[in-house]
Amino acid sequence: MEGIWKSWAKELQFLAQCSLAYSKDKFDRERSERIREISCEMLAYKYDISPEKIKEHFASEIGYQTPKVETRAAIIKDNKILLVKEQLDGKWALPGGYQDALKSVRENVIKEAKEEAGAIIEPKKIIAVLDYNRHHPVSFPLGMVKIFVLCEYIDHDFEANTETLAADFFSLDNLPELSVQRTTKKQLEMCFSCSENPDDWETIFD
Repeated sequence: MEGIWKSWAKELQFLAQCSLAYSKDKFDRERSERIREISCEMLAYKYDISPEKIKEHFASEIGYQTPKVETRAAIIKDNKILLVKEQLDGKWALPGGYQDALKSVRENVIKEAKEEAGAIIEPKKIIAVLDYNRHHPVSFPLGMVKIFVLCEYIDHDFEANTETLAADFFSLDNLPELSVQRTTKKQLEMCFSCSENPDDWETIFD
């Protein structure tokens, strides 16, 4: 039932936002605003979160609804992959984050690797473009596209920052506890597979 509940709320939000983006009729817009409020109230009631908080994260955008975009850097050296320890949960993930609106995918990967891991890298190949909600144990309300990029390691010098606590290399058979809402073991296996033969790798996409 939980999945159905979230699915109904997301569909109501999507339909309402589309109407708000394109409708010129005053009464249609008023009805759409109310439908959007109902979608937030459904989630607030279900998860005991304030409607205001739900609206901030779930129904605050304008225009046609599209998924978020996130980039993750796969930086492999000596058969080990560079992971960062997240401030939020103390678990480990590939360095990365939301796509900056003013940067290209390549630029964003370079920025995130430097900010989160202190790493200097050169992006080389798109490993995969995945639908977040199909590959993680939690569901992102508005959808998210994750872009994994194989990167050449040049150097790194970790510095404390607001997002990560540490950065280190790990082998696939000796991984730390992963922050699975960000990075899963299956995704790390995918990154290692690409690094073993990048010239013949075909980008995976949902």
